[in-house]
Amino acid sequence: MQMNMRPTRCLAFMILLVVLLGGPTSLWALTLGEAKAKGLVGETPTGYLGVVSGKGSREVQALMKDVNQKRKQKYRGIAKRNATSLQTVEVLAGKTAIKKTRSGHYIQLPSGKWTRK
Repeated sequence: MQMNMRPTRCLAFMILLVVLLGGPTSLWALTLGEAKAKGLVGETPTGYLGVVSGKGSREVQALMKDVNQKRKQKYRGIAKRNATSLQTVEVLAGKTAIKKTRSGHYIQLPSGKWTRK
């Protein structure tokens, strides 16, 4: 039995769209771009946002939770459409997000340490 596998390129493109479009709604006073520029949040290898230092304010926590919930929902859809695991999509999304992170913004290394790109 042969499985119909979609190209990895298509999956990577879909993940890139999720990362770029998965920002918060305009209801938040703090935008994702502002939070990244201020060094409050950064991209992790798991495809989600993380708080760079400490626990973060309520506003930062709410922003991160909102973005991560939306990303997870999108990742689940991508995984289902491509007959792959959620973890596979998360790892690919993490690699894509880190690659696309602007210079000066934070990324989390696999060790858990935060660093400026």
